[in-house]
Amino acid sequence: MNGWWRRGDAIVAEFSQQEAAILRGLVGQLREMLTARADEAPQDELAELTGIRTGHTTAPDERVLRRLLPDFHRPPEGEELSAADADSAAALRSLHEPEVVDLKTGVAGVVLATCPPDGGKIRLNDEQASAWLAALNDVRLALGTVLEVTDDMPEELPEDDPRQPHLSVYHWLTVVQDTLVHGLTI
Repeated sequence: MNGWWRRGDAIVAEFSQQEAAILRGLVGQLREMLTARADEAPQDELAELTGIRTGHTTAPDERVLRRLLPDFHRPPEGEELSAADADSAAALRSLHEPEVVDLKTGVAGVVLATCPPDGGKIRLNDEQASAWLAALNDVRLALGTVLEVTDDMPEELPEDDPRQPHLSVYHWLTVVQDTLVHGLTI
């Protein structure tokens, strides 16, 4: 992948088979995690009666999902949630998490539908490109969480660090996302 370019009304790039496999694998895993979270949501009788979908009232235990589905309400740093604030946070999560999961799985679906499994040329309209940006952001957040990426982390880790190959993928995803932003703004 040498970057994204504007070609008329399309954003175009070419991915190798390996690049497509990596991207599709990461996006697919993320979509599976989010779908499993949604499928595990408790059933609410009032929601069934009103047709309003509700979700979990507590944050995910898994740290990648916690990063992708943060609390909707947090106290100022150093303070604890009051009981009323905790109730508000639970209600907000229950009401809004299903929509956030739908949006995240939807953009992942766009990537999987438009990125050929064997690699090759990809042509996106602006809406699809925006979906790609959102999905790439989610994958980078997830991978960054697993790798424990920090602002002061070096560009390369020692060869014996088990995170080194994955950090290279993280940096590659950064380039894919950056060039896509550039392609959209030209």
